[in-house]
Amino acid sequence: MKTLVIGGTGTVGSQVVANLVAKKAKVRVMTSSADKVNAMPGGAEGVVGNLTDKGSLAGAFNGIERACVITALSENETEQGLNAVAAAKGAGVRRFVYMSIHRLEDIPEAPHFASKVPIEKAIRESGMAYTIIRPNNFYQNDYWFQQPILEYGVYAQPIGNKGVSRVDVRDIGEALTNALLDDGHEGKTYNLVGPGVCTADKTAQLYGKALGKDVVYAGDDLEQWGAAAVKMMPQWLVDDLKLMYRSFQTKGFEAKPGHLEETVNILGKNPRSFNAFVDEVTSQWKSAKKGGVKV
Repeated sequence: MKTLVIGGTGTVGSQVVANLVAKKAKVRVMTSSADKVNAMPGGAEGVVGNLTDKGSLAGAFNGIERACVITALSENETEQGLNAVAAAKGAGVRRFVYMSIHRLEDIPEAPHFASKVPIEKAIRESGMAYTIIRPNNFYQNDYWFQQPILEYGVYAQPIGNKGVSRVDVRDIGEALTNALLDDGHEGKTYNLVGPGVCTADKTAQLYGKALGKDVVYAGDDLEQWGAAAVKMMPQWLVDDLKLMYRSFQTKGFEAKPGHLEETVNILGKNPRSFNAFVDEVTSQWKSAKKGGVKV
């Protein structure tokens, strides 16, 4: 059986591709970049395609029995996801796995939450065997905040202090892989969370302890965060993420009862802890600094 991974060169998708290759599965990765087609990991086949180009999707899905779809944050994410569902159904895909987002219905004001609602609906109504994975905020999002942590002793992701049940990208990749390859997950939706609850202050303290320095939270000022973020991402995305972070700050984004059990079920093990992630990543940062690499 051949598996198509859409979004397979991104943060989560690359984990899925690596897992599938390691398990000797036949893998095709769709990318919009011709350059990336020639840089696939050994054992993976690359194909150029675009979720807004239905013709390219037909070619990408040709001969595919299982598909993993990870849509990037975009202004037309709903269109892209619906195109993928239609193409998969038209190609006779037997198992469709989709990465959505945790507590999807709870932040409808944020476009990247709302955009996934019709995609999930289309998947459930498609007639295909499906699994939907809904991860919380990624641990690895903190890579974006490495410089302020190391240079200024400031943790700048504005998650607030109500609590967020963050999760490791590697666990998300494993969950998606298991849903693709293992039986028993058809027709199910899994909320994916970490084993603890992260707050901004606690996160800053963990980084400080691991680095042997004072690290403090930058605070909840989303206008200040947005003014800095717009230098690295488009305004529409900044506005979208501000709505998400405002909800994190005011209501929190914790796991609901049963969500950790869902995570253990799809993983077949306990998820990685944030404390372990901090110890791991700060060790890498310190090693890079000792080696003379700019961090």
